[in-house]
Amino acid sequence: MPINANQLRQSIVRPVLQNLGLWSQAAENLIMGTAAQESGLGTYVEQVGGGPARGIFQMEPATLNDCYVNFLDYRADLKAKIDAYLAPQPDKATQLATNNAYAAAMCRVRYMRVSAALPDANDIPGLAAYWKQYYNTAGGKGTTDEFIANYNRYLGSS
Repeated sequence: MPINANQLRQSIVRPVLQNLGLWSQAAENLIMGTAAQESGLGTYVEQVGGGPARGIFQMEPATLNDCYVNFLDYRADLKAKIDAYLAPQPDKATQLATNNAYAAAMCRVRYMRVSAALPDANDIPGLAAYWKQYYNTAGGKGTTDEFIANYNRYLGSS
């Protein structure tokens, strides 16, 4: 069963993005769309088929580590804000599945590393294309049509 979209948006995604100073309506919609596409808006917190991806945004531990080593380790203020969401246990990779605020922050960081501007907040095909190119990648199994369908399915009334 998916997470209530309005509660995820208003109680987790928006406050996290605002606290990090990284909120925009486009960023919020992209993060929400990513959750809708990647996990059926929280239906799954482990990758179907046994892969390494975790959490409602289905981030892999290798991607998490890369975000730290090649981005956050050079941005102490942002890293401190993100790490403030961490619980003392378990490890960071496990918290992608157990800590939605931290997972949302890391999802935003992954997109933040892209130099291309975010699409318009209400351009769902544009958000889908951005997700496909920069989050799922060309070799990923997801499609822009799936993203659009899942965005409308899970977020259409949020």
